[in-house]
Amino acid sequence: MAFRRCRAGTIVAHTVNERCQGRQRLFEMLFERRCFMKVRATIFFLVCFALYCGGETNGVPPGTQDLQEMKSSLERVKNPSVPEQEMEALALGNAQFAVDAYKYLALSKKNIFISPLSISIALAEAYGGAKGKTADEMAQTLHFSLPQERLHPAFNLLDQTLESRADVHVDEGEPFKLAIVNAIWGQKGYPFQSTYLDLLAMNYGAGLWLVDFLHDAEGARLLINKWVEDETYGRIKDLLGPGSITEMTRMVLTNAIYFKAGWLAKFDPKKTSDAEFTLLDGSTKIVKMMFSDELNEALHAKTDDYEALFLPYVGKQVGMFILLPAPDKFGFVEESLDGKKLLDIIGGLRQEEGTVALPHIDMEMKISMKDALVALGMKTPFSPDADFTGISETGELFIGDVVHQTFLKVDEEGTEAAGATAVVFVGTSYPPREPFHMVVDRPFIFAIVDMPTKTVLFLGRSLDPEVSS
Repeated sequence: MAFRRCRAGTIVAHTVNERCQGRQRLFEMLFERRCFMKVRATIFFLVCFALYCGGETNGVPPGTQDLQEMKSSLERVKNPSVPEQEMEALALGNAQFAVDAYKYLALSKKNIFISPLSISIALAEAYGGAKGKTADEMAQTLHFSLPQERLHPAFNLLDQTLESRADVHVDEGEPFKLAIVNAIWGQKGYPFQSTYLDLLAMNYGAGLWLVDFLHDAEGARLLINKWVEDETYGRIKDLLGPGSITEMTRMVLTNAIYFKAGWLAKFDPKKTSDAEFTLLDGSTKIVKMMFSDELNEALHAKTDDYEALFLPYVGKQVGMFILLPAPDKFGFVEESLDGKKLLDIIGGLRQEEGTVALPHIDMEMKISMKDALVALGMKTPFSPDADFTGISETGELFIGDVVHQTFLKVDEEGTEAAGATAVVFVGTSYPPREPFHMVVDRPFIFAIVDMPTKTVLFLGRSLDPEVSS
């Protein structure tokens, strides 16, 4: 149906009737294709969460048995050849952007929990269609040091590497879950560049679902929100608020990640008890504190300024990194942190035996990243002067907002995390040491890290573990 051209690199449109069985929902988003006038004030919506898409076009939208998919005929490049130094450059750039965004949000004096990689990859896709000053500002703000032709393959390899973490076998208990899915939603009849669809297909495994923002923006918003909610096991709801999608919307990219893993060494619930947690102002409050004395494979380091710990989940490659500043040094440690220092601290951890006391964490956060990104240097991409002609030659596209939403739960069993981004257009031998005894009873910085790639999946701080942002 619709159209198909078989030459490599050209656009293919088809229905997904056979692929949608069993995924019916309440929404039917089919409308007759119509052409619309160019409007300069267009908002380009691009929605994405955490790591970015893995596999082929990920996930089938609920209740869309006849929804048309428009995509390149090219297949995703599997295990692309990327030099190690380029992957290291990508990790360093992602870490630096993570800390930059964290520091801006830290001005709020509240708890923080973001997925910097989600934001980076969402904007990397938009960057793939950016040109001139728009592209320059995005590269500088996001710390993209690789040229376009090398950046996207690097993200492709990173995505596939991270998604392979879910292959870990668990003998007992909760299996390791790391689900990374992606869907792009575009206005029917809009002139998207075939070269841009090629880039999405080859590096992100993504096609584009054709919807009708022009005549039913609210229906499209509900459909997208339902898809994100389903793919995050109900943890991310109403990502796009009322009015966030209008008839001016031309494209929305959704990326969702769901993470759930048990600790390699679980905390015994019987040892959890009430304990004091010291806030930044010196006052204390009682929180639920977990305790573990069986840390045989934890990674640890301690200096005069901080204590750091990596608590692995099952599979050992992904874990929670905790940076606990010394008393009265939280501000100093936070201010002195940058991407390189963060990776150096993580890289300097070594295996030690010890104990840890860690509070329960329950956190949800939903914010607009627009002000942060503009403050960090991305001004033109948010203005009508933006040049995203690599996406469409209309010249009207620009980013209107970047909405980011996350969920986190840390308890005795492990960690559950989810998130979404709406870019509203994104062994060395050591001498034996005494066992450490680490009590996380004051404000701390934490991250979920994939150790082999040194990728920061999530980054946050807990000023008060019982208060959600």
